[in-house]
This record gives sequence, structure tokens and C-alpha cells, in this order.
Amino acid sequence: LDYIFPVMADNKEKAMADEAPPAAASATSSAQAPGGAQPDKSKKKKKAKQDYLQTPKGMRDYEPKEMIIRERMLNTISQTFKKFGARRIETPVMELKETLTGKYGEDSKLIFDLADQGGQICALRYDLTVPFARYVAANRIKQMKRYQISRVYRRDNPMMNRGRYREFYQCDFDLAGEYDRMVADAETCAVMVDALSALAVGPFKVKINHRQVLDGMMALCGVPQSLFRAICSAIDKLDKAPWEEVRNEMVNEKGLEPEVADRIRPFTEVNGTFEEVAARVRDLGLYDNEQAKAGLDDLELLFSYLEVYGVAPRFSFDLSLARGLDYYTGVIFEAVLTREKVGSVAGGGRYDELVGIFGSTSIPAVGFSLGVERLFTVLMKKEKKARECETQVFVASIDKDLLKDRMRIVAELRAEGIATELLLKENPRIKPQLGYAEQNGVPVAVVIGGNEVQQGTVNVKVLAERLQVTVPRSEMVATVRAALAGELKGESNAEGAE
Repeated sequence: LDYIFPVMADNKEKAMADEAPPAAASATSSAQAPGGAQPDKSKKKKKAKQDYLQTPKGMRDYEPKEMIIRERMLNTISQTFKKFGARRIETPVMELKETLTGKYGEDSKLIFDLADQGGQICALRYDLTVPFARYVAANRIKQMKRYQISRVYRRDNPMMNRGRYREFYQCDFDLAGEYDRMVADAETCAVMVDALSALAVGPFKVKINHRQVLDGMMALCGVPQSLFRAICSAIDKLDKAPWEEVRNEMVNEKGLEPEVADRIRPFTEVNGTFEEVAARVRDLGLYDNEQAKAGLDDLELLFSYLEVYGVAPRFSFDLSLARGLDYYTGVIFEAVLTREKVGSVAGGGRYDELVGIFGSTSIPAVGFSLGVERLFTVLMKKEKKARECETQVFVASIDKDLLKDRMRIVAELRAEGIATELLLKENPRIKPQLGYAEQNGVPVAVVIGGNEVQQGTVNVKVLAERLQVTVPRSEMVATVRAALAGELKGESNAEGAE
């Protein structure tokens, strides 16, 4: 029998537009065409219909081949969290607005407010950390190692080609409860490094700092305490803007004295190993500040634990890292890819006072969030030939009236946990059947004809290698598993004929 292996053309890559709205009409609704003719109303209806087909600004659809990569990415992250003993929870997509208000500093303006919900003023969740703090307080939890993978919403200016959206997933890992000093922080940092390594997104580094070090630094430089958080927010922009712009914001927008801003600059230029940074800031007098010294002592202990975990080389002590969220109280950290310009791909820190805002008991906590959309943007670049489905086997026939026989084989393979498809036609030709399999990257085909049905055999084919064996039906499942594992030995059919 001759089995045809059609050569399928590569699918064109679908371009992803940022947010281009339909072009405006050249005439207003009240204008008339030359000669007094009325405007073409059919064009207006067509434009209105096109508007309905757009997704909201900063949001997008995902194609099947993109979902394959996303599901694989989220499964990898989930398995990493479980490996470290985390339990999964879920919280509502919207919270009472008062739950979210006042927790995010200047970023509070990015919260999506909702209309009155039956007497309750609500908002879409901005992140997963504040809802988790509410969850801990509401359930009176004393200790918990938790993770959550859910959508969050920010009324930000989207840059979709760089992975910045208004609707996006976050993957959070947090340790809540009383633990020995810096032990939970070290565990959290190890989880983050493990997750990013498992995703294979390329080389990365983690910048780390401490809020007490920052507060001590600003006190030493003469920043008024009332401006500490505002100046932290400005410092946090140094990875995106030059010093001159950040200084201008400090002085002209935040009201900081120019000479005070100039004293901050030498500190923000210090980064490296803990030993390198500690020696430099000692010369700058930072150890003389009691608050800063406490933070430096914490980091020294943390780095010793990171050495034991084998992840210390990933971390750089960087005094320019500030993280603008108001709820951080201790160590803070942020991961960036060194070969991709997508911004930070993970970030977090210690927040010991957030849970106490929602309840009578203060529960310390530390955690981080992975930026799924930015990681996905990088993974899509690496996997341009991603499959749209995860089908492992395609069942085909070369003769007519074999639909039920194909169905029986499909059912048997599916019962064994093998993802299997068939063409949903009663008497399809062999070419479109194998063409569908190859087009969708299905690795193995089981092919039958009238003779095979009578003899109780099947043909198992490895499509990419043009390899085929004929085996008894009773050996089909074992042979298919061997083919999927790359262990099948049989006759090569490089020219597509037997």
C-alpha cells in the first residue's frame, strides 16, 4: 500500500498588534458628500460591527498553539510550588474597594473600580497578595505555605508587545506565619529561582534589598520621614529612567531638597555581592544608622542561607531596588532576564503588617509573584513552531466502511490515557487524514485497511521518521507507547511508499 505524506507549508506567524483602533472616518456624521449626497450609512454600520469584534484595551485572545505553551508554563510553575510543599487557594476576582485602597502607594490609581454592586463598592483585584492577607485574617490562619494562579487587573498603559497588559495572570507563592529569622525568606527566594530555572526562559539575575536599609539610607541623606515612601517610588524607576529624570521627579514633583537628592545618588549606584556592597556602604556611613544596620544584618544572614541552597550567585545586592508598594516591611527582591528587554519577570518581599490591617492579630508573611505574561512573551519567541494540540496518535483508514473500526481503536487508546484523534468523516480519503496529522504535529499514526481488520493487525507509523511496523491488534498499545518514546524499530519509508 502507498501511504502519502503531504508536505505541509509552514503556517504564517500571526502578528500581534498592540492596540490599534479602527481608523477614524474622514467625515463627521453631519457632513455630506459632494453634490449634497448623504454619508454612506452602511460604512458606519460596518465600522460599528468591527468595534464589537475588538477586545478591550490591554486585553487579548489566545490561539490554541499559544494556549499549549501557556498551559505548559503554568503547569511547570504549579509543579514547582507543589515541590516546595505549597497548597493552592483561590480568591474572588473582585474585592471590596476598601480592601484594596491604600495598599499600593502611587499605584492605587491603577485599580479598576466597579459600579455599585447592590450596595457594595467593589474593584477588580490589583494583585493576589492583598486578597491573600484578607484570606489569612478572615480564616484566622497562623501558618500557611500557599500558592495561587489567577488573573489580576490594572488600569495601566499597556505595551502588549512587551508583555504589559491590563488583564494578566500572576502566580504567587507566600509563606505566612512566625518562622525563625530569614528562614522563610530564604525558602521563598529558593522557590523563585527554581521556578524561573524550570521555565528555561534564559539567564536571569535577582536584585535584592531591604526596606530598613532603604529607610536608613534616606534618613542618613536627610529625607523627611513623610517623604520616605514617595522617594522610594521614585528610586524604583531607576531601572527604566536615567538618574536625571528620577532626580527631577524627587525635586520638582515630590518636593525634596536638591542637595538631599544628590546625597542619595551614590547609594543607588552600589550593587554586587553582599560582601562588596557591605564594604561600600560601610564607607558611606550606612552602618552608623541603627535601622539600616538591622536590615544589613538580615541580608547577611539571608545570603548565608542562599549559599546553602546553592542559589546565592543568582542574587545581586542592589541599593537602587525599592519596589514602590507600601506594604513591604523587610527584604525585597526582583528578577530580571539578562538577555530580554521585558522588565522584571518576578518580584516580592516581606510584608509583616498587611494581615494585621484586616484583623486583630498581625501575621508576618513573605512571598513573590511571577509575571506570567512577560514570561509567556519570551517563551513564544523561543517556540515559534508550537503545536496547536497535544494529540499523540491519529487513527486513519485506507478503505471505506471502517469508521466503527477506527472508533474502536480511538476508544482503546484513549482508555489507556493516550491522546488520540480521528477525522470525523465516514469515508475519508487517506491523504487528508495523514495531512491533518502532519499539519498538527501528531507524532504517531495507526493506519488500518480492510485486510488489517480481517487479519487483526494494525500499522503503527512514526510520521516524522517515515517509520512503520505492522503488529497484532493485541500489541497495539504497547507498540504505540514505544513509538511515542522514540523506541520503535521498523522499516523506514523515506520516499513515502511501501
